Amino acid sequence: MSSELKTQKTGQGNISPPPDMLPEIVRPECWATADEREWVPLGNENFSLPLCLNISEGYWVHLLRVRQPGVINRHRHSSPVHVLTLKGHWHYPERNWVAGPGTYVFEAPGDVHTLCVPEGGTEMIFMANVKGTLLYVDEAGEPTGYDDVFTRIDAARRHYEAIGLGADHVRKFIR
Repeated sequence: MSSELKTQKTGQGNISPPPDMLPEIVRPECWATADEREWVPLGNENFSLPLCLNISEGYWVHLLRVRQPGVINRHRHSSPVHVLTLKGHWHYPERNWVAGPGTYVFEAPGDVHTLCVPEGGTEMIFMANVKGTLLYVDEAGEPTGYDDVFTRIDAARRHYEAIGLGADHVRKFIR
């Protein structure tokens, strides 16, 4: 057998993808121009726009949009979370910083924090890459609920079905 790497070329000299590769997800300017119906309600004027729901690796990437100030939830994560703020401001009262547009936040697994959007601000949107479980906890740190990629898929499926996009609409974000 030859040790040479064999490639297939397309018309413009590009290398074609492997035959079993999953398709890309491309959403140009998704947070600014997304179809309003694709934002999945999370309650209390909070919404999630799925970008990638990865069932094989147990993570989801989404935009979180919060339209009113206040406490969103107290939680911890089983794995690291990466957040990039696109619009507005948010903070954790357990910390002495406020995230604004352009702020990147790394959240370590196991840390308990309370997501808050301050009074007097505008709508807040951030992009988060969440791997594993988001465990909701009370003030004593006791579990009250959870989300993972599968609960997020179920919520999106129910929402899309209810508004007429069809339950299968969520499939375009699943990898």
